[in-house]
Amino acid sequence: MKAIIDIDQAVSMVKDGMTVLFGGFISSGIPARILEALAVSRVRELTIVCNDAATPDYGVGKLIANGQVKKVITSYIGMNPVAKQLYSENGMEVEFVPQGTLVERMRAAGAGLGGFLTPTGLGTEIAEGKEVIEVDGKQFLLEKPLPGDIAIISASKADKAGNLLYRGTSQNFNPVMATAAKTVIAEVRELVEIGDLEPHSIHTPGIFVDYIYN
Repeated sequence: MKAIIDIDQAVSMVKDGMTVLFGGFISSGIPARILEALAVSRVRELTIVCNDAATPDYGVGKLIANGQVKKVITSYIGMNPVAKQLYSENGMEVEFVPQGTLVERMRAAGAGLGGFLTPTGLGTEIAEGKEVIEVDGKQFLLEKPLPGDIAIISASKADKAGNLLYRGTSQNFNPVMATAAKTVIAEVRELVEIGDLEPHSIHTPGIFVDYIYN
């Protein structure tokens, strides 16, 4: 049995200065209820890792608009004018990471790897400050793991052992984030009893999940 928590308990686990992995792709598969609660909390100085910066009135975009975020590690901020303004005025640090590289960095963290090699970003600003390694006459960037203090993810269904099912686009970032953080909170739409999920349909095994918010 995993600990089933309420919204106040979920929010209390996010501390000032933490690195937080937030699942989802734009508005699909995000932990919307926990994000709403965090946006009215006093937590500050967060480093957030997410696919995109959303919009100022939704998802992680609210945290950015509130000034609760000191750094975003993401692939895209184009839909969020507040994020763009903060970035251009040096009010918030943004580390741009190609989408595939972002996922692989978290996957490397979850697998306990020291990093991985990729040609993506060679000859661009992405490569600045990174080690270039040659293998069989080809050059690659060394990309380092990207772990989090806490991952807050979203699933369509969970059992009380923490096994998770995702639906549609929410299968992209949520599963890998569940492996890459010290603590994992899963916000779920439906909670069922142990044994109610078909084992072969489970996307994230319960061993990766610490807390469930339903």
